[in-house]
Amino acid sequence: MKQNPTLKKIAERLNVSISTVSRALKDHPDISADTKKKINELAELLEYDPNPYAVNLRTHSSKEFAVVVPSLSNFFYHSFISAIEEDARVYGYSVIIYRSSNDPEIEQQILKSCRHKRVSGIFIAITSETKDIEPFLKLDVHGIPVIFFDKVPQYESCNKICVGDEHAATIAAEEILKKGIVNVLGIFGDKNMSITKARLQKFTSVLFKDDVKINLKTVHARSSEEAEQLTLSLLAGFKGKRFAVFCMSDEILAGSMKAIQRKGLQVPNDLGVIAISDGMIPQLFYPEITYAETSGYHLGKLAFGRMMRCIAGSSFAQTIIDESRLVVGGSI
Repeated sequence: MKQNPTLKKIAERLNVSISTVSRALKDHPDISADTKKKINELAELLEYDPNPYAVNLRTHSSKEFAVVVPSLSNFFYHSFISAIEEDARVYGYSVIIYRSSNDPEIEQQILKSCRHKRVSGIFIAITSETKDIEPFLKLDVHGIPVIFFDKVPQYESCNKICVGDEHAATIAAEEILKKGIVNVLGIFGDKNMSITKARLQKFTSVLFKDDVKINLKTVHARSSEEAEQLTLSLLAGFKGKRFAVFCMSDEILAGSMKAIQRKGLQVPNDLGVIAISDGMIPQLFYPEITYAETSGYHLGKLAFGRMMRCIAGSSFAQTIIDESRLVVGGSI
């Protein structure tokens, strides 16, 4: 088996010290131009590449960021990752993407891997079952900043970049009231997540703020498939009524729309649909779905900016909220 060239092999071939080879390859001013030329030519001939793990050990940093998400089927996360990758490239960083599968044990294994790799920082949307964030906070001891995004812990003293959950829920509820709809099916995400709690509480309070007699049914779905089944089972209860379905996320919207289409119902003639969305899923339907926009791409830009400030020495915890806007389709 062919062995990879090392600094030691280059040094032996040219009868110089390993430190001389190392400094020459870094263009150190103490090394003569002639020696640099010989060392660089031999390194190129031998196809020498620095060992990234050795570099990490020496510099205590890998020039890599880790992005940890519960799944990769969510377009919001794709948009977020795209924004991180764009900015990371500008600053000379690369990005590693991890999927926790919404499993806190896998999430902890990922954190351990990131610590061993000496990543420069971690962007993470935690699982719905994550209760203890002490392991995240301990990463600061190793010089690894952690930026929580989208699905964040309730703990205050950490860096969190969030979409405007309450603002988005307010926009959606107010649009339903504006249309004079009083029968509403609200489909929300995992009840343990702070994002779900915030959207549910605000959506409900806005619908009932003026003592309007609203018939509101709320349920929780942890996946697109579950949202589809719940929608199918609950549509019959609204038969003959003018009503609207509110979907808390893109994942839920995809499942609910599949159920609506399976039933042969027409939007907005048979029912109205409104959602909180990143924007891609609503455009897949005709008419397009009206939604309160929460941009994964914009959130990624905000998260990267906060990460670079942490790397530069910012030590205080900060929560940044990205507000939403209504994008009008023809679904309600």
